[in-house]
Amino acid sequence: MSRRIKRMNPKPRERDERKEARPFKARGAKAVGPRPGGKPPAKPPRFAAERRAPKAAMEEPVAAKPVEALLPTKVETVKVTADENNMRVDRFLEARFPGLSFSHIQRVVRKGELRVDGKRVDSKDRLEEGQSVRIPPLKLDAPKAAVGSPSEAAQKTLQALKEMTIYEDDDVLVLNKPAGLAVQGGSGMTRHIDQMLEVMRDSKGQKPRLVHRIDRETSGCLLIAKTRFAASHLTGAFRSRSARKTYWALVRGLPKPKQGRISTFLAKEESEDDTIMRIAQHGDEGASHAVTYYAVVETAGNKLTWVSLKPVTGRTHQLRAHMEHIGHPIVGDPKYFNIENWQLPGGLQNRLHLLARRIVIPHPRGGVIDATAPLPQHMQQSWNLLGLDATRFDPIENAPEE
Repeated sequence: MSRRIKRMNPKPRERDERKEARPFKARGAKAVGPRPGGKPPAKPPRFAAERRAPKAAMEEPVAAKPVEALLPTKVETVKVTADENNMRVDRFLEARFPGLSFSHIQRVVRKGELRVDGKRVDSKDRLEEGQSVRIPPLKLDAPKAAVGSPSEAAQKTLQALKEMTIYEDDDVLVLNKPAGLAVQGGSGMTRHIDQMLEVMRDSKGQKPRLVHRIDRETSGCLLIAKTRFAASHLTGAFRSRSARKTYWALVRGLPKPKQGRISTFLAKEESEDDTIMRIAQHGDEGASHAVTYYAVVETAGNKLTWVSLKPVTGRTHQLRAHMEHIGHPIVGDPKYFNIENWQLPGGLQNRLHLLARRIVIPHPRGGVIDATAPLPQHMQQSWNLLGLDATRFDPIENAPEE
């Protein structure tokens, strides 16, 4: 019986001490949608226009308080109500304080300024009725331009988003995120996808929402919800693992076996200027189980291999840490490629060779979204130089659904 990969010692190991992956066998599951490289499906049929609620009887209008007046100017502690039970932390803040940007919410949670029953939490954690939530002083982002014609900067941003768009309808947007553009803001970062989506706010002030994230240096499919309805359904699909993602990567060496399953625990290790994921043991503080299927698509000698990756879980840097763990780090990875005296073949750019190639997920209103991203320029250059055929069948299609 082959073994699952599980590094019990978090310390780095020598290359010859690494374990091989557990091979996977096809379980007869039918592949969902067309093979990678095919055209995305036609726009899913729309339901008939939703009935509008009748206007309320003639009443005296009540002046609404400005959003700024609702924001706490000092630390406040509030109780989670019955209606807010099982609500995610970020959705809780968004519901209580409309108008707060996604990046601002993530920032106060990440820095530990928001506490639940005195403890730090993650934005994805869920609240329970009766819990005490410590809320720090909050503020709106810089005011937007007055309603009317968009500014020149806004028009350029809209055009940039249009050029990235792979698929779009009234509820969903799939972008082909370029390498080097972050999904969310961070220290010293002024341009990122979440900030760019500000120009797409509707008449009610709602802007499209991020459904998941990919690393800054990873290019490819990024799913965006354009409505609250879509956001709820799409995040539910990720939570139930009915969303299927495929990644392509160029790695060092030739993985053996050629098809396998990597199963480990991962924990975040932070320093002042860097964050990496290390292999951890079950029960370690902050350790989360992570599972990845991989399959060799094509080789370039024994030095480089094109692999297809299918993450079952969605941990930070999961694919990058897993490929490093089995001794085949992704080419151009500044965090996890640590092979000494390894020379990059001539003509290849020293950039992360990782693409979020394809996403298949149920559409909120029925049908399936199936979007595919092309190779970015630096990876296309490598494929050309190495003689790799991007139209080859992707054997990850046969990986089990888990």
